[in-house]
Amino acid sequence: MVEPSERGATRIADRVVAKIASQAAREALRADGAGAADAMDAAAAADMADVADVVDTADVGLTDAAAARPHAVAVVRGDVARVRVAVELGYPSDIGAHCGAVRRHVIERVGELTGMQVPEVVVTVERLHVPQWEHPERRVRRGRDRVR
Repeated sequence: MVEPSERGATRIADRVVAKIASQAAREALRADGAGAADAMDAAAAADMADVADVVDTADVGLTDAAAARPHAVAVVRGDVARVRVAVELGYPSDIGAHCGAVRRHVIERVGELTGMQVPEVVVTVERLHVPQWEHPERRVRRGRDRVR
């Protein structure tokens, strides 16, 4: 009888690891979104008050970024995966905290699901969403409604 370790090998494609990393980054951003509004300073909160009915202020850290799936690329060599993740974040938010959370969660989830070591996760912020710039047509329409 052939020993289990000698029967073959399981190979996980780079694109599969990238998809896992992308989903993990999305999970991390959702988890961080709940505390994002608390991290804003008072001046930013005051600026945001007039667009409260356009964007829920609990999601100011993410706005539409939560809906935008982070993009990941992975390179797998043996049982080691190196990952690059591109994300979009809300503004204002603690960019460093979001990137750190994404990095930690990607390392944890890729390791759990694939059994691979993840020594490197590079997080790139490709875009910052500003709530008042996200839906300018709503703001203009709202202003006209007040004039009536």
